[in-house]
Amino acid sequence: MTDPAAPPAAEAARRIRDGRLSAIALTEALLARIAAREPVVRAFIHLDPALALRQAAAVDAAVKAGRRLPLAGLGFGVKDVLDTADQPSQYGSAIWAGHRPRSDAACVALARRAGGIILGKTVTTEFATRHPGATTNPHNPAHTPGGSSSGSAAGAGAGFFHAGFGTQTAGSIIRPAAFCGAVGFKPSWGTLHRAGMKVMSESLDTIGVITGSVADAASVMTGLTGGDYGDPEAKPARAPKLGLCWGPTADRAAPETRALIERVATAAAKAGATVTALEMPPAVAAGLEAHPLVMNGESAEALAWELDHAAAQLSPGLRERMEWGRDQPRAVLEAARAAFATARAAFAEVIAPFDAILTPSAPGEAPEGIGATGEPAFNSLWTLLHVPCVTVPVGTGPKGLPLGAQIVTAFRRDREALAWGEWVRQAAG
Repeated sequence: MTDPAAPPAAEAARRIRDGRLSAIALTEALLARIAAREPVVRAFIHLDPALALRQAAAVDAAVKAGRRLPLAGLGFGVKDVLDTADQPSQYGSAIWAGHRPRSDAACVALARRAGGIILGKTVTTEFATRHPGATTNPHNPAHTPGGSSSGSAAGAGAGFFHAGFGTQTAGSIIRPAAFCGAVGFKPSWGTLHRAGMKVMSESLDTIGVITGSVADAASVMTGLTGGDYGDPEAKPARAPKLGLCWGPTADRAAPETRALIERVATAAAKAGATVTALEMPPAVAAGLEAHPLVMNGESAEALAWELDHAAAQLSPGLRERMEWGRDQPRAVLEAARAAFATARAAFAEVIAPFDAILTPSAPGEAPEGIGATGEPAFNSLWTLLHVPCVTVPVGTGPKGLPLGAQIVTAFRRDREALAWGEWVRQAAG
């Protein structure tokens, strides 16, 4: 029997709208996948199959009534820093255990409006920072799935849903997606509204999606926003002009990552791309140096209540970073924000001659153990620049775990990021 969950997102939604597939059948197929592997992967912090099936029944009824639902019946995992009205939202912290918001986060509401099924809440690190949950890598449970969007990345890598919502302050979409062999898409800052999110950094936090393919990411983003994210699998009229950039953290690349990116660059050139080595100017590097101060300073503001009233329930590492951020002089924080603005202006000039930048998604393959989630060494820069980036799986490391290549484009060139990301994936073979 054909697996109802096998078709890509756009085709699955089309079949439901055309009456060739029911949302209930699709949801049952996804729940079966989850039941088979969730005891080991542990992607979910909250899962209610009966609730998911009730949502699916409502979608089937809406389709029969003639409602236009671009994401009809597609399954979503929601990172647990994003509110859901019908499921707990606990932000990865014992402080918020059992918390039940009255409303959905904006992105969740948009997914439901478009016909999406919220299968459950996915594991996040503590307040989307460093302290991890119990999720394991779907390719090897002895390794981390990355973070902070741990459950969404692991669930996407395991095929539990069509899209997992993630958030990124440093590297929390791109890095775990790469570790789990999935596609992570961090859109331009502000694309998906942050209402109903447990925001940590006003200057950095960005909501995105983790999916099984670039085409699925484009379909989901189109359905959520009503924008045109294109068909990344359509062949472009020409090959891209790529800037090969290791960035200010080049020394953090493991041997497998260095070999991977060089191989991908060679394959892209053979496929017709122009590949030019690219260095970031000092103004961009200075922005990266300011990242920890902005992230921790703003997060200390975001957690002001928790610091004042529930500090004992914060992990020691988070409490230490938040206290450091809280104690920074306001003038220092403002200067760091100004460094961000200068870096963005400088980067706009750097990327102007190129279609996209090719750069690592992570230092290497997923580290062993689940007590830490890896480092965002190749992500923080692009996050502070507010530009769209996508990671695509293009190989494996020495332990057989996935490796990804990251494609970055100019601000608001989100459609192009997806298109060139898929082009690079195909060129890399």
